[in-house]
Amino acid sequence: MGGENSQLSSYLKSMIRSLPDHPIPGVTFRDITTLMDDPTGFARVIDGMAEPFLEQGITKVAAIEARGFMVGGALAYRLGTGFVPVRKKGKLPYKTVSMSYELEYGTDELEIHVDAAQAGDRILLVDDLIATGGTAVAAIQLFRSVGAEIIASSFIIDLVDLGGAEKVRAAGVDVYTLLQY
Repeated sequence: MGGENSQLSSYLKSMIRSLPDHPIPGVTFRDITTLMDDPTGFARVIDGMAEPFLEQGITKVAAIEARGFMVGGALAYRLGTGFVPVRKKGKLPYKTVSMSYELEYGTDELEIHVDAAQAGDRILLVDDLIATGGTAVAAIQLFRSVGAEIIASSFIIDLVDLGGAEKVRAAGVDVYTLLQY
């Protein structure tokens, strides 16, 4: 889901800085900070990400740290919902519930506050981009573990060749994106 609108796609892609060989040789980093710096571009991102969910009964937007926070708060405001930060282990100040997940070389953990979501919540999971999908799938499992329903996921960018969107779909969650690389 979430195929590209070619006019919007061209406009937004023109504002994203591509940094070849960052952070390692062979990787092109898609820097959205240049897009967020432009008020019109930022507004079009938020409106584009919100549009499919305006009538979906979303109760909370959950955003994965750190770049997901750039769109998550604005999207929660646009949708009239609460906001839940999904953080790496040890960064939240109150009691948490966590979910471990596998990385290429080891494991990591995501956390939310114990009272951040519960049964009956209808969550929209967001981040700046979907790459390999490991973090997004862990976040989905985390919210499901507290009884919340993940309605869908939304990302500015899908790095198609890395297969993350397919992993999220395999976890039973629709994926919406504005751009594909």
